[in-house]
Amino acid sequence: MALPLSRLTRTRLAVAGAATAVLAVAAPAAYASLDDTPRSSSSTAASASASPPASTPVRGEPYTETRLFFGTERPDGGPAVTDKQFMAFVDKEVTPGFPDGLTIQDGRGQWRDANGRIERERSYELILLYPAGETRERDLLIEEIRGDYEKAFAQESVARLDERTRVDF
Repeated sequence: MALPLSRLTRTRLAVAGAATAVLAVAAPAAYASLDDTPRSSSSTAASASASPPASTPVRGEPYTETRLFFGTERPDGGPAVTDKQFMAFVDKEVTPGFPDGLTIQDGRGQWRDANGRIERERSYELILLYPAGETRERDLLIEEIRGDYEKAFAQESVARLDERTRVDF
């Protein structure tokens, strides 16, 4: 039994609002941990013991790490996305925008679909790293990848996780 569109839309908006609230609270703390400036001596003992000594060099450059989670089961009951189909999608839709490299991991996942059922499926995790200064431009490419996969393989969504990090090659 499908949920009425208006209820489904309200549910998605509520989930998006909750996720935004969590990110709004957690993001400043996460970004602050990447700060290159040394901590003041007035820091508490707990925070001082959690940070590396001032003599420890900071390695790498500021980067953004994006992880995308692609399901393979089709909601209409059609055949699951194969390795060959997924790799062809990566070659055509992902590699042109991220030619410097990426990582793909096989996975098993579960999530609650729009009808409230727990779905378990084989999945892929795609990991992208790119300079922090390119985050806005890369965001558009990543959103296009998500939309293209959803359309090509009849998926309800492609999950996305973004984190700031430091990378040294």
